[in-house]
Amino acid sequence: MSRTQKPLRNPFTDLEQAVMSSVWRRRSATAEQIRQDLAPTRKLQESTVRTLLGRLENKGHLKHQVHGRTYVYSSVDEPRNLAIRAVRQIIERFCAGSAEQLIAGMVDNDVLDAAQLRRLADDIEHKAKRR
Repeated sequence: MSRTQKPLRNPFTDLEQAVMSSVWRRRSATAEQIRQDLAPTRKLQESTVRTLLGRLENKGHLKHQVHGRTYVYSSVDEPRNLAIRAVRQIIERFCAGSAEQLIAGMVDNDVLDAAQLRRLADDIEHKAKRR
């Protein structure tokens, strides 16, 4: 991993993922808003949600601002950026640093099909022309 790349943070538990999904969907959220978002499938106390939010903040995934007496949480990073760092780590660890090797494996294992590859190639070509 190069020195300029951020290391991949600890993976989320299922509950942490649900909390992060709520924050990402809302852009910013209070503990009570997140508790309400999770209520249909998880019956959590607001104090439990606050504990989870604190852990996610300590891990570097969330930050907060204080509005009155209420903490309002927002994500430090977008989900897409986390995914990109995870894929970079996979490429370095399992594919000897070769993105081509990863993509070839994805084709071989039916993760990507010919139409998806064509769209990707078109996107890459279009972006290269803009530069």
